[in-house]
Amino acid sequence: MSGEDPAVTLFLPTWNAGPEFPAILAAMLGQELDRPFETVVIDSGSSDGTVEFLERQPVRLTRIPNSEFNHGLTRNRGVALARGEIVVLSVQDAMPADAHWMQRLVDCFDDPKVAGAFGRQLPRADANPFIKARLRSWVAGNDEPSVQSLSGREELESLAPLARLQRIAFDNVSSAVRKSVMAEIPFRERSFGEDIDWSRRALLAGYRTVYEPRARVVHSHNNSAWYELKRIYADHANLNETLGVHTIPTFTLCVECIFRQALHYLRVVENEPELAPFARMLWCLRAFPYSFAENLGQFLGAASVTGLRERRVFPRFVDWALRRGV
Repeated sequence: MSGEDPAVTLFLPTWNAGPEFPAILAAMLGQELDRPFETVVIDSGSSDGTVEFLERQPVRLTRIPNSEFNHGLTRNRGVALARGEIVVLSVQDAMPADAHWMQRLVDCFDDPKVAGAFGRQLPRADANPFIKARLRSWVAGNDEPSVQSLSGREELESLAPLARLQRIAFDNVSSAVRKSVMAEIPFRERSFGEDIDWSRRALLAGYRTVYEPRARVVHSHNNSAWYELKRIYADHANLNETLGVHTIPTFTLCVECIFRQALHYLRVVENEPELAPFARMLWCLRAFPYSFAENLGQFLGAASVTGLRERRVFPRFVDWALRRGV
């Protein structure tokens, strides 16, 4: 639905969106919403035909150099371009699970104290068993709705670090924000974790956030163990800086966690009924490399913030890899 005075804006950042993007955009544009909405896209230097495709679509397209893209600032720019008071944020590879995804998010803003809402992520049909297990354990993978608020900084600081993360969880893969609140509390310039950082500040300012599991998108990535090391390193550096989360504070505990999670992944593979025998064997062999990458990423990422940088095994190598993007 579209109109001259949209109440809602869908914002998408794109970059070489790939062959699945036309179907994803069609599903987004075809959402059944009880009020007019528009679609705003900022493309950061696509060279695969994404821009040419978007120029033929009913969207407002802005192009920026790839060097200008930033997870926080580019989304701020999209919100600034929006004409709707509610701005739905998503990504180019998140497929709405049904025609009511956007309505479920928008309905959360009936409460004027709600600054943002986010929805559930379902694994793709080809998701590997480790990714499925991780999504089940993330807030955006469960089926229980929740409304989060804080009475003040003291309440947040009284919580254990992981409980703090649960309280401020937010995920811009599938979310919506109130534009008037964004004018007061914009995203910060961040290469990772702009959503959680924003949620913490919005809650501390007295607003609420909502998790609405009926607002569902299909979204997952079958990343390599090396990519997971980089991603989790960046994630836990951000979590330690924002919330003081340091899940694996010593290298000895890191080694212990590597072996424990490898055993957990072996059980995950064993309980995955759809795996063929050869695939089951391959994923059993991958249990240790993935566990090694994920736990080392947690240890090194948090250590990079808490003054243990000099004790990291390969600081310059990891920093070099992260500069090439997660």
